[in-house]
Amino acid sequence: MTVKPLTVSRAELLVDGSDTQFRAFVHGMLAFAAQLEAVRDGFATLLGLTGIQYTILISISHLQSDSDVTVGAVADHLHLSGAFVTTETGKLLHLGLITKVQDWKDRRRVCLRVTGKGRELLSDLARVQVQVNDVLFDFLSAEQFHAVGAAIDRIVTCGDRAIALLDYLSVRDSGAAAQETKTKPGSKK
Repeated sequence: MTVKPLTVSRAELLVDGSDTQFRAFVHGMLAFAAQLEAVRDGFATLLGLTGIQYTILISISHLQSDSDVTVGAVADHLHLSGAFVTTETGKLLHLGLITKVQDWKDRRRVCLRVTGKGRELLSDLARVQVQVNDVLFDFLSAEQFHAVGAAIDRIVTCGDRAIALLDYLSVRDSGAAAQETKTKPGSKK
């Protein structure tokens, strides 16, 4: 029997010294993430949009009820780059689903708003969203919904940190591998 190396070391994630349940947990989350993305893409298709365009449109709609919405606010909300959000909001503007208006208080800022056409599309979609989301999240009780909701920001923060660490380790390791290749006998210098 081959012993597989552990993929995690935190005691909270090991069961009897094994990471088998942890790996099953991650694979289950990956499956759910793919399903969540497929649902989002399905909603987007019903509106004639890409998945990210739909996500940006509905995010602007929700964020604008609290305050002015800028590209930076959408980028922060969705953990995307400002340049990417700028490109995608340009497409939504071209489709007549949002407007971009210069902030009268700070002329450097541009505020995003969903147009009547955009609101109508989202309103029409809501009938489908309610049905699909009710089934998608049928597994959650009210207590579980609040617990998971409270943990989401921490989950995303840990994800951001893990990606940054992976990027750092990848760059460091690729630099070390390149250095090792240069110093091997017979390698070109």
